[in-house]
Amino acid sequence: MASNQQREELDRRAREGETVVPGGTGGKSLEAQEHLAEGRSRGGQTRKDQIGTEGYQEMGRKGGLSNSDKSGGERAGEEGVPIDESKFKTSQRG
Repeated sequence: MASNQQREELDRRAREGETVVPGGTGGKSLEAQEHLAEGRSRGGQTRKDQIGTEGYQEMGRKGGLSNSDKSGGERAGEEGVPIDESKFKTSQRG
């Protein structure tokens, strides 16, 4: 864990607009960036739990193909990359 002096320096840099915590983009303070990073990580894990590892990997494959001009689905179709969207379905829990 960072010392008090190190945290103060990181907080100062965060207040100047620098991202000092990976995943904390947009936070206006060190604490805000920490909370954002934690929430983003937890959100991704929750989605992975919902659709399973295979579905999460398929979703990432499709998202990785997207760009500013076309969606991942459009590019996958054009380039012949198979995307199994049936894996995106949430698992039924009984």
